[in-house]
Amino acid sequence: MLTPGKTYRESGVDLDAAAAVKEKIKAITAGTMAEGALQGFFAGVYEPGPDSDTLLVASSDSVGTKVKVAQAARRYTSIGVDMVNHSVNDILPTGAEPIFFLDYIGIGRLNERIVTELVEGMAAACLEAGCALIGGETAQLPGLYRGDDFDLVGFIVGSVRRDAFIGGRRGRPGDVLIGLPSSGLHTNGYSLVRSVFDIDGHPENLDEWVPALGAKLGDALLEPHRSYLAALRPVAGTIRGMAHITGGGIPFNLPRVLPDGVGAEIRLDSWEVPPLFRLIRERGGVDETEMFRVFNMGVGMIVVAAPDAAPGVLKRVPDAWELG
Repeated sequence: MLTPGKTYRESGVDLDAAAAVKEKIKAITAGTMAEGALQGFFAGVYEPGPDSDTLLVASSDSVGTKVKVAQAARRYTSIGVDMVNHSVNDILPTGAEPIFFLDYIGIGRLNERIVTELVEGMAAACLEAGCALIGGETAQLPGLYRGDDFDLVGFIVGSVRRDAFIGGRRGRPGDVLIGLPSSGLHTNGYSLVRSVFDIDGHPENLDEWVPALGAKLGDALLEPHRSYLAALRPVAGTIRGMAHITGGGIPFNLPRVLPDGVGAEIRLDSWEVPPLFRLIRERGGVDETEMFRVFNMGVGMIVVAAPDAAPGVLKRVPDAWELG
């Protein structure tokens, strides 16, 4: 039986504690910020020199415990795609194009199939994004991971012309918020999902055919993270900002592109929350506020545009809609 009222914290992830630790990390690392290092964006930005026409943009992330779902399903290629696309989306809000990517795979024992499929997925996504997979590290750590348990981390570097740099917190009162749909859960909330569907204890639950999804549960949960590079590249020069909706959902990520003192009004009736999120809420008895705090709820990226620029964005990005 599934226990109603599940929360992310009860599943082992404390978002409030994470936010507090991040603030401490900022204080610790502040002294390392040499001239040229810029902060306050979804990714790190570095100015090679005052006369440089190009800014470098870098990010590091993981796919979290989605690896546990992949492990239960014995399918790994899509996780490699997730890793690259998540990283591409994290540097995109600066206007950056990806240049190269590196990976880290930590695993209990070397499993050729797992490692090969992960790299195949990353290579395919890098090819689509136009960036080089230039290297990585595969570490066998039997004292840290059990058997085929593994973790996957990605590192990406991109660049943007100084005159095309979007920057952060440029939204203004009266600006239009434009939503782009997610392809699913992307790479966040899987600790809660694993608890709701008891995937660790009963991996066979992934084989359940769910009529509301029109798919098996495992297929829906492993749907790759969408990349927004191709969709937003044509309009990057016409917008004020972008927010990649990852951990913390809309409430945490949208304010990162808004100036202090500026709020946002989201029209919750402007889109239909996809069935997968409704299924999680129903099966786990998850509170709606908790759902929006953990998941993207069907909104993978939010664009901030001036009122006169918004119609052009909506026209050039076919699946976008006015969110607020």
